[in-house]
Amino acid sequence: MELLNNLGVNGKLLLAQLVNFAILIWVLHKFAYGPILKLLETRTKKIEKGLKDAEKSQKKLAEIEEKEEKVLVKARKKAQEIIKKAEELAVENANEIVIVAKEQTEKMLDISQKQIKQEKEKILREVKSEIATLVVSASEKIIGEKLDSEKDQELIKHSLK
Repeated sequence: MELLNNLGVNGKLLLAQLVNFAILIWVLHKFAYGPILKLLETRTKKIEKGLKDAEKSQKKLAEIEEKEEKVLVKARKKAQEIIKKAEELAVENANEIVIVAKEQTEKMLDISQKQIKQEKEKILREVKSEIATLVVSASEKIIGEKLDSEKDQELIKHSLK
């Protein structure tokens, strides 16, 4: 201790200062450093949790975007299938319409041909009847007498041939 006194250091005062310094460190540690460390630790945990949550959110967002893209791809494929089916149906309907129209045209043509044939036969019968009447009239005038019905029929048949 004498050595410390020779250097100008008071031992009692040094001891008191060491006790005061220890009390100060204990008080600072208890009331300042400890709460600050707790606050920093809490804040660090919150930041880490926020980063983890942000990372999870990023992953979920990526998953959602991927699912959304898959749904869009499926929707596009379905839309293309629907369009393709509609086009096929339209072509099929157009073909059916053409076939029905052809059938109706053929039916109308057949009906028209039958009507024309019937009209032709009717006109030929009328003309034959008219010719027969004219032949009978002309024959009466030429022969000068009325023939009986048998002779009329024979004369008509002969004139028609």
